[in-house]
Amino acid sequence: MDVNDVLARIPADMWATPYAGARFPGSAAVRDRPGLTDGANCQLFAYAVLELFGLAPEAWRSSDLWADARRTRRVTVAQPLDLALFNATDEAWGAHLGVVVGQDRILHLCAEAGRPAVWTMGEFAARDRYRTLLGFKRMLRCSPGGPGGPGGPGRPRGTDAAAG
Repeated sequence: MDVNDVLARIPADMWATPYAGARFPGSAAVRDRPGLTDGANCQLFAYAVLELFGLAPEAWRSSDLWADARRTRRVTVAQPLDLALFNATDEAWGAHLGVVVGQDRILHLCAEAGRPAVWTMGEFAARDRYRTLLGFKRMLRCSPGGPGGPGGPGRPRGTDAAAG
């Protein structure tokens, strides 16, 4: 999957999502009015993008996502649909979240842009609030029946499902 594959699957109405910092995963605002129509913060938007591709993230805040080892794993080389975490410091609490789309590009939603945008890693590094890349997290697919479904953990993306 490359950058064009990922971006082509983003529906037009998602590109119109306004930034709304109070609309984060687990917030009362999202519970009362789910979806992106009323806006989203970076996490809510990133998780909605992953859901388009059949991935089901928890309603984590950035520090919970960074600490998780059950449904995600840290990776050093990003692939499309990995999550990228940025902050002004090396702290995961309050980190900004985006979705890797490929070719050194990250799809994200931030107050500065106001609407979803695709930035290069250099564009993040040039801004004080995003200058530190904490790293990348990859969602692990779960087969029906285990954590996140009825059958146990599935194989991570990028592995050979037929291998033993």
